Amino acid sequence: MSPRLGKPYARMEVCASSPWGNPDKVTVLRTGLVRFVPRRDSGSVLIGQPVDPTIDVGKAVRNGEEVQVRLFTGTSALAPGPLTEKVEIIDRILSPLSASEVGTIRTDGAAQYANHAKEANMALPDIPMMFMKPATALADPWPAPIIIPKHTLQDDCADYESELAIVIGKTCKNVSEADALNYVLGYTAANDVSSRKAQLAQSQACYSKGFDGSCPLGPVLVSTALVPDPSKFTIRGLKNGEVMQSEGLSDMIFDCAKLVSFLSQGTTLPPGTVILTGTPAGVGFGKKPPSYLHEGDEFVVELTPHVGSLYSVFEEEK
Repeated sequence: MSPRLGKPYARMEVCASSPWGNPDKVTVLRTGLVRFVPRRDSGSVLIGQPVDPTIDVGKAVRNGEEVQVRLFTGTSALAPGPLTEKVEIIDRILSPLSASEVGTIRTDGAAQYANHAKEANMALPDIPMMFMKPATALADPWPAPIIIPKHTLQDDCADYESELAIVIGKTCKNVSEADALNYVLGYTAANDVSSRKAQLAQSQACYSKGFDGSCPLGPVLVSTALVPDPSKFTIRGLKNGEVMQSEGLSDMIFDCAKLVSFLSQGTTLPPGTVILTGTPAGVGFGKKPPSYLHEGDEFVVELTPHVGSLYSVFEEEK
């Protein structure tokens, strides 16, 4: 039986004008969207909505189950177009946006949850502390492998961070907290994979979290119409089936509206911008003894409701 995510969302059409053509008009995405390679044509990249809106797409694909997707006319989450009656079967899940659409990934580097601040021996921040990951850090969900680089292997310090990711839907600059979520296209799950020794050496967050493939993203991009209040999400991180992290996003110190508003001050956030929102307690370096990532480890970021399970399997760079 396919894994389920709870109450189904309504079957709705999508109205979309490309935000690249009109940067002041947001793409209106009213469902969940998956970007994928279809079984019938390994050279195609398609976007669509799961036929079964309650299915956990990431878990079902990992379990070898057939997942049917009803296609949009477009090829990008930023301009999906209307929903059609055409159906395809997923062969491989891709990140909801491509690297060229995402650009630079913004990430909250502060302790976003009080329990994480305690395990990291960090003071609670007064303002968000941001850093950036390059577009080359973007990675697809399983079966795409996440490669632990040699410089991280030699220090045995590859770590996981389960996070909610915000995706911006229209050009955003100098927005207020009250208006910030109107610029959001949707939400998905992310893993802010980190090299701890490099991170703790002179606070090298960009370097230690920016290696190739260090930001798996997916499996489903869920619209703000479906989840108007992101504080209702619950996030879990599971390493080889063991729950390592579990927290409600209502416990975040800086909520999604605050992060979007803060990042937009004096800085343009174009459509497709991804913002990682911080991780709860339970990361590997905070365990006693530490629980780092190695060859063959499976890590799952589970974001409910609606988003589902982001699976990653790790390989060591040869």
